[in-house]
Amino acid sequence: MSKIPTVDGIPVAIIPASAPAPTPRILVTAKDAVPSPPSRFSLKLSAGWWRSLQYVGMSLHFLASPRPPSPSFTKTVKSTISKTKGEFELQFYTPKGYDEAKKTGKTYPAVVNFHGGGFTIGNGTDDARFGRYVLEQCDAIFVSVDYRLAPEHPFPVAVDDAADAILYLIRSAQDLHINPNKLATSGFSAGANLAITSTMRLTEHIDSLKASNTSIPEHQVRAVATWYPITDYTLSRAERRATSVRPDQTLPDNITSLFDASYLYPRDLLLAHPLLSPSKASDEQLAKAIPPNVVFYTCEWDMLLREGEELAKRLEKAPINKKVYYKMIPEVPHGWDKSPDPLKPAAHTDELYRECCQHLKNIFAE
Repeated sequence: MSKIPTVDGIPVAIIPASAPAPTPRILVTAKDAVPSPPSRFSLKLSAGWWRSLQYVGMSLHFLASPRPPSPSFTKTVKSTISKTKGEFELQFYTPKGYDEAKKTGKTYPAVVNFHGGGFTIGNGTDDARFGRYVLEQCDAIFVSVDYRLAPEHPFPVAVDDAADAILYLIRSAQDLHINPNKLATSGFSAGANLAITSTMRLTEHIDSLKASNTSIPEHQVRAVATWYPITDYTLSRAERRATSVRPDQTLPDNITSLFDASYLYPRDLLLAHPLLSPSKASDEQLAKAIPPNVVFYTCEWDMLLREGEELAKRLEKAPINKKVYYKMIPEVPHGWDKSPDPLKPAAHTDELYRECCQHLKNIFAE
């Protein structure tokens, strides 16, 4: 039976598979990706409508047993890296025994998570089902980031907020009972992009701090767990769909057009920017900034499969030389694990979430 693609719990219309394959071409600027964008006001209205639908879809997703945990507490963080000043929230999910940490002195690893939604919709609580496995299997704190969304905040605000979230945890590690030498990032879809690019942006920022003789506490981001990421905006959506073995199961043009028009701004934005398209980063940049361990998942029916697979292979080879665990999940579309079925979680999520967390647990134990 064909699986209906969803966008963070929202079922979306299946597109016909009969469209001819487009002529491949490299997109250079945002204008190439979105030739005739709606007004920013119109984009805000459309984003608001989709956010409402997403809320309903995720509410259904959360009903399936076992219910995902709720955040233990929330922190509001002021941006320090972004040129667009503001604030964002961190949702903290804490493991058993955390409340006694102040007495026992115990510190925990932390997984910093970024939700999906094309940088336009979604919430920090969306990945709570995955968070439950982090708490139970890794005995780690799960910190999910409510980064600021487009179109109100286009690139690079989300990347800056993502790096700022990690920086905040490093600087606040003692108060939050976090071991700053046992950090990891994780993310889904757009958030999977941030799981990668946040470490790159943080590395840039730390280099700038060192240049100004500003110190930062000792820390280590040991791993990134990235689920079906978008990694190369120089590829057109039409070309991506044409590479899919099931183009009828890929996200439709109306939603991907909204995402791209919202996030890819201003019009002269270069799409090969490494913090936007990490596949376009140099070997030197990736070798320096990406954590030593990478857990990488893609979906067989996803239009993002090929670019994800290519980046995973590249990270493992010289001169980058990361330790990569890669798996392509067969016969599932993009975002399959956010099924809005209120009766049961999406197929294979239990085994795959467990598998991912076992990798993180082993990495934290090294």
